[in-house]
Amino acid sequence: MVTQGEKPAPGRLPEGLRVYAIGDVHGCAGRLAALHARIARDWQARPAPRCAVVHLGDYVDRGPDSAAVLDLLLGPGPVPGAEAIPLRGNHEAMMLAALTAGPGSSAEEHWLWNGGDATLASYGAQDAGFAPPPAHLALLRGLPLSWEMGDYLFVHAGIDPRRPLAAQGAQEVLWIREPFLSWPRPFPRVVVHGHTPCRAPELRPNRIGIDTGAVAGGPLTCLVLEADRLRFLAA
Repeated sequence: MVTQGEKPAPGRLPEGLRVYAIGDVHGCAGRLAALHARIARDWQARPAPRCAVVHLGDYVDRGPDSAAVLDLLLGPGPVPGAEAIPLRGNHEAMMLAALTAGPGSSAEEHWLWNGGDATLASYGAQDAGFAPPPAHLALLRGLPLSWEMGDYLFVHAGIDPRRPLAAQGAQEVLWIREPFLSWPRPFPRVVVHGHTPCRAPELRPNRIGIDTGAVAGGPLTCLVLEADRLRFLAA
């Protein structure tokens, strides 16, 4: 059965698995809750044998409710029993560096310059000397950099196409834009990523970009992958 809005995908997942991949949230807890509700309705309407829910990082900074976003990630999720894969984004990396270095550090300055002041406000805090709830800190510290499944690699920002997958480090997968975005040839895996905002999802043979600028007024986008098909949900 073909669902409305489905398109051929540039890769394939194992049979029976559906993946919901969610782009950059940036403190937009209301949008994330609404998108989770839409995913739940989608799953109830047409369940599959297996499910994975992947968040692509950048949960904090810039938007008003970073602390509430982390609470949502720690919650039961939109699909009961689904595998939950929250990945690390560059903003989580900046936040952790600032918390480690403390008030007055260059790491704190870098974080604040990139929207960390909004995260502090969501906790009612003044500087990087505050202590987040232990569950939030454990979540942030435990976030993996990537997840692979079938023909796909899920990361926050992308990869350096000049290096093999095994040689990709945090700098590449958390921060890269070029030459990744304009690379014309295939990657070892189709890369699903956020990090670089676009007006609508970018669907290319070698990558799928789903940061649609929720914190700047765009939708919060979810890519739905199943077998060799894809579609999108949004809030």
